[in-house]
Amino acid sequence: MPDALRSRLASGQAVVTAEIGPPRGADPAAIGAAAGPLRGWVDAVNVTDGPGGSARMSSLAASALALAAGVEPVMQLTCRDRNRIALQADLLGAAALGIRNVLLMTGDHPRSGDHPQARPVFDLDGVQLVQAARGMRDHGRLLSGRALASAPDWLIGAVADPFAPAARLAAKVAAGAEFVQTQYVFDVPRFARWLAEARDLGLDQRCAILAGVGPVRSIRALEHLAASVPGVRIPATLARRLRGVPAGQVAAEGLRICADTIQQLLQLPGVRGIHLMAPGFAHGVPEILDLAGMAHAH
Repeated sequence: MPDALRSRLASGQAVVTAEIGPPRGADPAAIGAAAGPLRGWVDAVNVTDGPGGSARMSSLAASALALAAGVEPVMQLTCRDRNRIALQADLLGAAALGIRNVLLMTGDHPRSGDHPQARPVFDLDGVQLVQAARGMRDHGRLLSGRALASAPDWLIGAVADPFAPAARLAAKVAAGAEFVQTQYVFDVPRFARWLAEARDLGLDQRCAILAGVGPVRSIRALEHLAASVPGVRIPATLARRLRGVPAGQVAAEGLRICADTIQQLLQLPGVRGIHLMAPGFAHGVPEILDLAGMAHAH
């Protein structure tokens, strides 16, 4: 259905979003192949923008292809590679192509990606980009002050670090973010403390908080997440649970842990849904949702 994410948020029911990465190539069928298994299982699918500072098909083109494949996209847009002119141009292009959800963020530095010699732009940051998008949508004006011939109508999202002070989320909500997706949550009690801080600031009433989750399918992935991904905290109990099963059962145990985490998170007051990140494993999202008791809920 059109505007499935907006409608689901308005209904008060639990929201589920997932994520796909555009291909390192120009094959349009790759988007349908990645997004197709998610159809009917999630409300919308994030299309990442140069994830990790890597060169891939543009999120704008890939989002349009996802829409054509019958999957509602959330177009991610980062400030890393574009100045304010290009950012606003891509936002208007997205609206013209029928892309109704955007997720706006500062972005990873190029030094972390496959073109470390690339010059970063960062003309705006994520908060300023959210402000710009709200001005374009709500007031029909560009950052320059010039009027738009027609105003876009996106649902505007941002990202949140659930282990940073909630005041950082407050700045994004003040700028106009209507939903946020958090970094991976593995430590539910710690996340619950951050969420309580956000509730005390009234942020859950002004912005839909979607808790980030994902399966840890190998010990190598566990070690990478613990050592290299900012904002991720792996509790010792989870690590012991993964290390305590035979090597051939780690992936399945990782899916069960993810499903358990989803169930715990949806019980927390202030959580409006989940954002399920499974890089290279989007086809496994239905199994995880099934294990979590959310089969065919969307």
